[in-house]
Amino acid sequence: MATTTSTSSTATITSLGVGSGLDLDSILESLEESKTTSLLDPITAQEDSVDAEISAYGTLTSALTTLQTAAEALADESLYESLTTTLSGSGVTAATTSEAEAGTYTLAVTQLAQAQSLTTDGVESKTTALGTGTLTLQVGTDDAVEITLDSSNNTLEGIRDTINDADAGVTATIVSDGSDTPYRLVLTSDSTGTESEMTVTYSGTDSTDEASSLFGYDGSTGNMTETVEALDAELTINGISITSQSNTVEDALQGVTLSLSATSSSQTLTIAQDTDSILDAITTFVDAYNSYVSTVDDLTAYDADADTAGELLGDSTTRRISSDLSSDLYSAVGSGTYSYLSQLGISLEVDGTLTIDEDALTAALEDDMDSVSEFFIGTDDTTGFITQITDDLDNYLDEDDGLIVARTDSLATKLEELEERYEEKQALIDSEMDRWTDEFTELDTLISSLTSTSDYLTTQFDALNSDD
Repeated sequence: MATTTSTSSTATITSLGVGSGLDLDSILESLEESKTTSLLDPITAQEDSVDAEISAYGTLTSALTTLQTAAEALADESLYESLTTTLSGSGVTAATTSEAEAGTYTLAVTQLAQAQSLTTDGVESKTTALGTGTLTLQVGTDDAVEITLDSSNNTLEGIRDTINDADAGVTATIVSDGSDTPYRLVLTSDSTGTESEMTVTYSGTDSTDEASSLFGYDGSTGNMTETVEALDAELTINGISITSQSNTVEDALQGVTLSLSATSSSQTLTIAQDTDSILDAITTFVDAYNSYVSTVDDLTAYDADADTAGELLGDSTTRRISSDLSSDLYSAVGSGTYSYLSQLGISLEVDGTLTIDEDALTAALEDDMDSVSEFFIGTDDTTGFITQITDDLDNYLDEDDGLIVARTDSLATKLEELEERYEEKQALIDSEMDRWTDEFTELDTLISSLTSTSDYLTTQFDALNSDD
């Protein structure tokens, strides 16, 4: 609590209003509140409005970006070339490229391709030196690979590791058969088919080396034993015999890769246009457009009962975007079989949303895919429906100079200007409050001094009267 002391006729004020007895603090607070209401509150209200508008543009951008993603999916040419494959049996899978043709084919796999395996006779230890010399491996007509055996690698384990490091197209493993001489080196071609049969030769520095009796195979005879025969895959397609070096059969059917995993009796391969993927992409686009329409409705709505308006009510940029996209929906496209969305079973409703007649759209996709593709993505000479919308969306959403960026940048600049005005007005209020505080302090001191003088004089007069 502040105190007032007096000496003779002077007074020192340590708390505003104590000397005068006036509620000067409340008066100052009222003055500051009045200035804040008249100078700062309007600026704060404008800042809140601009912030809300920037946030609304963020919501609008999100809806448009979702629509852009859906439109870009429909603008992808490969979507209209995609095919589906179904097989009536097992043991075969099929993958297609854009070069494949829709059709039905009868398949039968009579033999799978397999890789050749050769094995040595058994040896007692896999760590005993077997001799020194040169081991030569060749797969089919590939270049032969020479492997030098010396004291650093001429055990069964060392030979295995050296072969596996040599990139010779051969994999070496050691198998134990449990006999007195259990360890055998097994060589397996890395590739299947008869064109990947192995040839193995060995030239030792000493004919008595054990390695000389272990290695060697010339395609039919030699010290090594063929345990797995190299085989080609064999199948028939519509009765035509096909052979393949591997179980991946490419281009026996144009644009189709067959992967064989088991022999099988006759089964049916059906290749058809992937209408489901296109239908899904169109549905995603329609849903994204309807979500955009709903977003715009919310941002531009006016509630007469509550007298409240959406943040973008009356906004020219939002109106332009809505107008452009609506025009894209209404406008005729090209001169092909389909020129309007409605011809594909996609209708524009009175509320601005789109609806899909799935039966009509599916029929169009199944009957004339080329015309549907031309409508959406155009040709070399015409612009497609989705191409035009994609161009418009790119113009709105470009991060450097798009329509929305230009508008939000303008709003951000306006917000900065409001913040500067706020700071200027706040500084003005602070200056005035300092001046008023000084003046009130002087007033308080003066009244306190006058009061002290008055009290002193009253005391003196009372004393005089008492003496009388």
